[in-house]
Amino acid sequence: MEPTPDGERLPGPGSPSAPTVPRSPQAAPGAAAPGATAWPAAAWAANGPPPRPDRTPVVWVAVAAAALTSVTTFTVCVLLVVLAPPAQQPQPAPAAADPARHTSEEFAARPAAVEVDVTDHPAYDLPAPEPVACSLPALDPDSADSWRAFSGTLSGCLTELWRPRLEELGLRSVEPEFRVTRTNPDAGSGRQGMTLAYYEGEPMAVTVVLPNVTKLAAQVPQTDQVGVWSQLLAHEYGHHVQQLAGILDVSYALEREAPDEEARMEALRRTELQAECLSGVAMRGLEGVGDDEIDRVGAFIAGGNDLDTHGSGGNRRHWFDSGAHQDTLGACNTYAAPDSEIR
Repeated sequence: MEPTPDGERLPGPGSPSAPTVPRSPQAAPGAAAPGATAWPAAAWAANGPPPRPDRTPVVWVAVAAAALTSVTTFTVCVLLVVLAPPAQQPQPAPAAADPARHTSEEFAARPAAVEVDVTDHPAYDLPAPEPVACSLPALDPDSADSWRAFSGTLSGCLTELWRPRLEELGLRSVEPEFRVTRTNPDAGSGRQGMTLAYYEGEPMAVTVVLPNVTKLAAQVPQTDQVGVWSQLLAHEYGHHVQQLAGILDVSYALEREAPDEEARMEALRRTELQAECLSGVAMRGLEGVGDDEIDRVGAFIAGGNDLDTHGSGGNRRHWFDSGAHQDTLGACNTYAAPDSEIR
């Protein structure tokens, strides 16, 4: 199967073990690693730049259907995080996230309990971030040094973009570390897709998989390289925003406590599609990225393979466009979306 540009997020503390169906790390067109976003090479060539992919190893990351039937509220305690199971619910409810780790240092004491409701998070009431100036350097996808320079500059821009909204939530805007690896997490895995990049919540790091981005870059027009790779990294940064807001830890719990594989994949897709939407918010907020470039990235996303971990190409584009063209972060509430928009 051809590569898909996106990434997967690596399993976090207490998260389920590696699934039979890989998560999508940021993957190349056509392929998708666990937690990653994958796109078919043919789509890259025919449709232009790819959109951003997934959570933990990168491709561009659902909530179990049962969990979404009622309001999904999670209680975070100071040291032990436990979500009380709904009445008459046979299986245990998932543990929640602990966003208190990222609250303002101005507090004299650590906040006690925090409720994290992924279907009704206060972030959804906030307007989209104000645009920020961002002058990105040229990128040579074959060069680790070039990736470090590019991702370092883009990371600074994305941190500046998201900081005001995070501060409105009482959260510290911690800049993630960007890394480059020559180790291919897909080697010998037999999983669907190709991991381009991935996000890890505990070290708060985004890792670009050099052999895979190099392979995919050969199919991306030179004029679209910056847009494609910016979206890839913006998707991974979207997972970082989810981590700081307490959403990512909750998503792991939803996957872990899902009653079956189908529900677990749905939970994963809701998280990945939200990161896709947040990448659209970010692309819109980078001055110098025009509507034409955003549309080309969206077209590439739509041309990618349908993935159990990241959803259909059409739904990936739907959420990317939603983030890029709507005025509030409520546009990215994938956890309250109907099943048809998450497949």
